[in-house]
Amino acid sequence: QVQLVESGGGLVRPGESLRLSCAASGTIFNVGVMGWYRQAPGNEREMVATITAGGFTSYADFVKGRFTISRDNAKNAVYLQMDSLKPEDTAVYYCSASVASMIGQHLNPYLGQGTQVTVSS
Repeated sequence: QVQLVESGGGLVRPGESLRLSCAASGTIFNVGVMGWYRQAPGNEREMVATITAGGFTSYADFVKGRFTISRDNAKNAVYLQMDSLKPEDTAVYYCSASVASMIGQHLNPYLGQGTQVTVSS
């Protein structure tokens, strides 16, 4: 079994920054794409940013230039640096990862439990 544990959420004012962290643990042979999603009340979950094992990144248009995703393959960890935060960034942020637990196994998707980010003055 694989667990994803996020940390770093909180309450900040508009224009401030936060850094989210997520670490995968359990039986892990290989980790593929990792990423961050978010869901605001009344809205569907949406992709924020993803990063491949080789470091290729992809961002949603609404965070380009403000958020930066990175990962540490040795720690099976992914990070999201969020700068210039806006009230509309308020949401629960979820970490995701595609993980194979043994050689020859397909990559299976996992989602963390989420961490609340609130941007308010």
